[in-house]
Amino acid sequence: MRVCMVQLGCPKNWVDGEWMLGQIRQAGHEISADPDAETVIVNTCGFIDAAKEESIRAILEVAERKRQGRVKRLIVAGCLVQRYKEELRAAIPEIDGFIPLSAAAQAARLLSQERPDAAVRQEIPLYDGLSPRVLATAPHLAYVKIAEGCDNPCSFCPIPSFRGRLHSRPVEDVVAEVADLASRGVREVILVAQDTTDYGRDLGLKDGLAALLRALNDRTEAPWIRFLYAYPNHFGRGLLEAMAASPRVVPYLDLPLQHAHPDVLKAMKRGGGGESFLRTIERARRTVPGLAIRSTFIVGFPGERREHFRALADFVAEARLDHVGVFTYSREDGTPAFRLGDPVDQRTKVRRQERLLEIQQAVSWEKNRARVGRVETVLVEGVSEESEHLLEGRLATQAPDIDGRVLLNDGFASPGSFARVKITEAHPYDLVGEILGPA
Repeated sequence: MRVCMVQLGCPKNWVDGEWMLGQIRQAGHEISADPDAETVIVNTCGFIDAAKEESIRAILEVAERKRQGRVKRLIVAGCLVQRYKEELRAAIPEIDGFIPLSAAAQAARLLSQERPDAAVRQEIPLYDGLSPRVLATAPHLAYVKIAEGCDNPCSFCPIPSFRGRLHSRPVEDVVAEVADLASRGVREVILVAQDTTDYGRDLGLKDGLAALLRALNDRTEAPWIRFLYAYPNHFGRGLLEAMAASPRVVPYLDLPLQHAHPDVLKAMKRGGGGESFLRTIERARRTVPGLAIRSTFIVGFPGERREHFRALADFVAEARLDHVGVFTYSREDGTPAFRLGDPVDQRTKVRRQERLLEIQQAVSWEKNRARVGRVETVLVEGVSEESEHLLEGRLATQAPDIDGRVLLNDGFASPGSFARVKITEAHPYDLVGEILGPA
């Protein structure tokens, strides 16, 4: 049987999908990129409204191909099934089966059934690094999930309700997986979890992520190691010192702050404020040379007034972060914030989102202009989506898909290789450079 998977959502969800594909291939089925394969699995995201809408559109597109006779079976998997399985069953009768997060470890067995229908359970399995896995990323890049679930009480976030409490993989398991990936040519490994900085707490580890980074640096050959989703309240000096002392760990910090006004952060059940965040950022930059910091913010949270937003805008201007993402608040059922309603109108949310991005664009462009004339190490990704006549790659300070890139308009290097690149142009988010030779 030929099986195609439509991968949606965050890198954590992608790892779940890759795990399912590994089981399916091991069972003797052919993994295909053909959207008209015999069986199509849509691995959904169910985090916020925009992600849910994208998942529903993808399901309906496959359902239409099924009606046309181009696809035989439509299976829906992932977060949306974990949250809304019965609603999906009632709304889209073309769906032939369901694989919730709690059944990810049984994907191959379920696929052998005519209409797979696994029960939704609270306990979510965690990939152990030993099971087969089919990478859906470029061959030089892999995400490694180091923990599942989350114990943080953020009032806007539904993740604990469907991914459960924190449970971490042992350090040895993660080291073994990363070492294996590096031996197979993976050049960049990205560690992910709902909160990477909480890693190992359930195992009794103090500064678990710092210990893991040191182990990966000393015991694997992965050239670039990156981690995403650091929680500011769990972010200590030990982690910064581990980053600075580990040459394989790139100088990059993804620190979703969500807001800067203490009143809004208190309502979000996160704590902190702009002043404490600025001190954290300053300490991080002082400890880790060349550090790039990315953060994300939510505008339009219930109760966010003009003065709250002004404080956030002032913070973004003063913090001079390298990369910023801005989301409009999405009211999610099953969260503590749901009872607060959604009093900030969508037009105001979008206006505030655009204003923050405008502030950050000026900061990013200034930072990028400062790179012109420098020679940087770039991980070459391959032919650019912009033009077949361009290559593209990334600096160590740019994460895939969420940050800018380096467009390469002169010279050649193979995808997955490191190149010395002279930066020749700067744009608000992207850079342009010429390849000088291998790095």
